[in-house]
Amino acid sequence: MKAKELRELGADELAQKIIDTKKEMSKMRMRRASGVTVENYGKIRGMRRDVARMLTIQSERAAKAAKDAQAAQKEGK
Repeated sequence: MKAKELRELGADELAQKIIDTKKEMSKMRMRRASGVTVENYGKIRGMRRDVARMLTIQSERAAKAAKDAQAAQKEGK
């Protein structure tokens, strides 16, 4: 998924998408380890990068929220 598409998701949707993607990656790795042929093992690389993008967006949102809270606190003094 593109970062632009991920940024449009809400916080709950993004968190659920991270969980789902990690589960799917785990299943693919288990299938490969057990000797079952995986049709597109290279897809794991893309999934890993998608998870990294999602986690980056989550941390950006958390940093922005912390910065906004800090600014609001300074204005209140």
